[in-house]
Amino acid sequence: MKLSIVATLYQSAPYIAEFHQRASAAAEKLVGDEYEIVLVNDGSPDRSLDIAVKLTEQDSHVVVIDLSRNFGHHKAMMTGLEHARGERIFLLDSDLEEEPEWLLTFAEQMSEDNRDVVYGVQESRKGNFI
Repeated sequence: MKLSIVATLYQSAPYIAEFHQRASAAAEKLVGDEYEIVLVNDGSPDRSLDIAVKLTEQDSHVVVIDLSRNFGHHKAMMTGLEHARGERIFLLDSDLEEEPEWLLTFAEQMSEDNRDVVYGVQESRKGNFI
């Protein structure tokens, strides 16, 4: 397994399908068929888990981890990291605040500079202040 994409789910139902489609397309450009998308349900009160489980039935690249309750974003990400099997692991939010296509840019940067870690800094957030 060459690539794991780890994302948490909390009130993510409106975004999951598009996130999956875009993250899958980026992963396929990077590594062909050798990737997984690990979705960690962090006790989401909406239909996020149901939607994610349906994705596993349609796409063998999707892995779902369901936490027993909301533990918070950081613990959910750590759980995803523990289960990820890829040589490279990318952490993304499923709400599309960060574009899944940035994986291509980050992977290129890692390769060009022979880096182990690459991260992005968001200068301004989409949406409203609150």
